[in-house]
Amino acid sequence: MNNMNYSQAIDFLYTQLPMFQRTGPAAYKNNLNNTHALDRMFNHPHHKFKSIHVAGTNGKGSVSHILASILQSSGYKVGLYTSPHLLDFRERIKINGQMIGKENVCRFVETFQEKNKTDKPEPSFFELTVMMAFDYFASQKVDIAVIEVGLGGRLDSTNIIKPEIAVITNISPDHTNLLGKTIPEIAAEKAGIIKPHIPVVIGETQAESQNVFVEKAKENDAPIRFADEDYLLSKTGEKLQFSSKCSLIYRNLLCDLKGNYQQKNINTALASIQALLDSKSFNISEKAVNEGLQNVIKNTGLIGRWQQIGNNPKIICDTGHNQDGLKNIVAQLEHEQFEKLHVVFGTVNDKDLSLILPLLPEKAVYYFTKAAISRALDENTLKDEAKKFNLIGKAYAGVKEAFQEAKNAASENDMVFVGGSTFVVAEVLEL
Repeated sequence: MNNMNYSQAIDFLYTQLPMFQRTGPAAYKNNLNNTHALDRMFNHPHHKFKSIHVAGTNGKGSVSHILASILQSSGYKVGLYTSPHLLDFRERIKINGQMIGKENVCRFVETFQEKNKTDKPEPSFFELTVMMAFDYFASQKVDIAVIEVGLGGRLDSTNIIKPEIAVITNISPDHTNLLGKTIPEIAAEKAGIIKPHIPVVIGETQAESQNVFVEKAKENDAPIRFADEDYLLSKTGEKLQFSSKCSLIYRNLLCDLKGNYQQKNINTALASIQALLDSKSFNISEKAVNEGLQNVIKNTGLIGRWQQIGNNPKIICDTGHNQDGLKNIVAQLEHEQFEKLHVVFGTVNDKDLSLILPLLPEKAVYYFTKAAISRALDENTLKDEAKKFNLIGKAYAGVKEAFQEAKNAASENDMVFVGGSTFVVAEVLEL
């Protein structure tokens, strides 16, 4: 067989396999049959490394990156699996912040095609990518891998692992067509990552979901803690203190992730570190916690979270795209100083706009646009819907054009915000 090159491998992943990002719900599988078939095909790679499993509607990406950074600062070889990517497919699979090599991607796809001649699972893009990550982490002998759930939990391809701890950040309505309409229904899907005797950390206590988690943990005889009830993260200036009910655990911490909403994520990550320390299988010093928190971006290459990409006017982009994510962003915008706010905004077509549009500030000029994927919502439809909520602006067929217009219109004391969808942010970051 001729060795395939990287663009052929990526082409296979993107075009041959059903892909949620492109096609939406049609690519979502409601069972783990393919994942188990792939797992057998590649000889159960996830048995060869320890892991941490992170689920939740918002914050799971940031929490995963913070945990990976702290473990890396502790001297461990750390795998990190996240999704979606913004600029490069290989962002999904990293070890100590380094993306998987192109040749590793090629080799994996070739091996799959070779093996697939006999067994014939027809995996989705996500199912095969998860197995690529597990196979890579096993072959590179990572000490621990932080594995972010793709969607939901119970039926997510990542859910075959038996982690050291399971983390669930929060529950908010997103992908309701697949995961259920109500908070308890969505919580039940996320709670699917709770396994026998494995400690669970819940980031946010929510009245409607709390019992779902407590019951599921009880059934599994799994110790459970709620980060926001058991711990407190307080901020004085830039400095963070982290304490439990009875004692101060860390003082004078600094974190390089800007955005006040990250405080919840830092609290959840530090509570998870406490759960790991209790298990006695990892050695994580206060120095490592401090260094890891200060260098999340440097250690892991995280992008697109309250990221500043320009000055005079200040330009910020953020991938938050559901109710909770946008609430956090709008709260952050209220802390910013500017004369006028310009918002470049686009969304995908399966979002409930009646939950999102009322959150956005009326005192802003909008540049409604559409990312270059088939799931993106038409910019004119978005503009018309937004008008009902007094959000006024023009529609632009492409993200580049909308962003250029916003930059041209903004004076140096103004602010430009780019968001609404991961894909809109990705296109602006590419520019």
